[in-house]
Amino acid sequence: MPLYEGLSSLSLINEKNTTVVFDFGAAYTKAGFAGENGPRVIAKSEVKCRESGRLVPVFQYRDDDELRHHLVDFIHKLYFRHLLVNPKDRRVVVVESLLCPTKLRSTLAKVLFRHYEVLCVVFVPSHLVSLMTLGVTTGLVVDLGYQEATIVPVYEGVPVLKAWQALPLGGRAIHRSLCELLLDRALTVGEDGKEQRLSTVMEDLSDNVLEDIKVRTCFVTTLDRSGRLQSNKYDRSVEPPPPAPSVRYPMSGSRILTIPGTVREMATEVLFERDEDLLSVPSMILDALLKCPIDTRHALADNMVLIGGTASLKGMKHRILSEVRALVMSPPFSDVLQIKSFKVHHPPAKDNYVAWLGGAILGGTEAVVLRSLPRDQYLTNDIVPDWCNLAFNTKEEHDEKSV
Repeated sequence: MPLYEGLSSLSLINEKNTTVVFDFGAAYTKAGFAGENGPRVIAKSEVKCRESGRLVPVFQYRDDDELRHHLVDFIHKLYFRHLLVNPKDRRVVVVESLLCPTKLRSTLAKVLFRHYEVLCVVFVPSHLVSLMTLGVTTGLVVDLGYQEATIVPVYEGVPVLKAWQALPLGGRAIHRSLCELLLDRALTVGEDGKEQRLSTVMEDLSDNVLEDIKVRTCFVTTLDRSGRLQSNKYDRSVEPPPPAPSVRYPMSGSRILTIPGTVREMATEVLFERDEDLLSVPSMILDALLKCPIDTRHALADNMVLIGGTASLKGMKHRILSEVRALVMSPPFSDVLQIKSFKVHHPPAKDNYVAWLGGAILGGTEAVVLRSLPRDQYLTNDIVPDWCNLAFNTKEEHDEKSV
């Protein structure tokens, strides 16, 4: 069953067929075995479409049947190309977001149980198991993924569900911002040696190219430099800071792209610019703290955990800390939040697979046996227990468990 009642009193187990751990993401999927310190594979979440033959994102679908076909093909590749194990002999741990759509969870369970006939499956919340990598039970977990930024406070092993925050501020938003900046400011040199604006040569850049440029060249600038850049953007009398060095990026053929330093440091500013509702990633963190009980806020602020691929950008953690510390001293937060200290943990793993590592730790304990959903039970009821379904959160059920 889902682990929403806490993680106390879990001991290690020793089984012949090691549990398989999946962490399905919008951009990348992590897969490996419980008890290991890293995933065996980090694969792009894309699969060959049965109709067109082109590679398409796994979670881009028109109906349930298309999603099921995508998952069948994708999980087949994970099992038989990367993990090289028989799915029928293995238990499965699926690391998921608390906000995962019910349709996706149900379809995934159907594929695992009916198509691959796994022994049992346990769905674990990514924000909760991320804290297992640190050995703590309290933390404000900020997941900066590809599609969105999701924040869930966890206090004494229990997610504070009423305080969750989510905005479409992640890797995709950075890609859009980077594409606009490149088309507006970048220069390109072709085979003839003539220098042109990138917008005169092409109208768009692919996600693969944008991601490569982001990872290789972009960084998150400091709060002071960002303020001066924004001031110069609206008031030319304000002198901007010295620009970062430009870099030359080879594109297809012999074409060379020159990426200005301002583009390299401004691409990630979309995460910190407030929208029409005055929301950004730093303001989401403070809003989440405001919705938590007052006696938990200091402990949560002192135990922030940043996970996700976007969190691994250079300077991201330092910038978020600086923004939060500055924002909490200004209205309206200064009137209601009396928090002076914010601290960030450094998990023993790369930011993009911290949640997977938490699932691998959990998969090595007896929880994978005691709290999992067996195949025979699923085939009988044809439903996956869900925290948001009141049918699985009734007083009678808890009374039966305690007997």
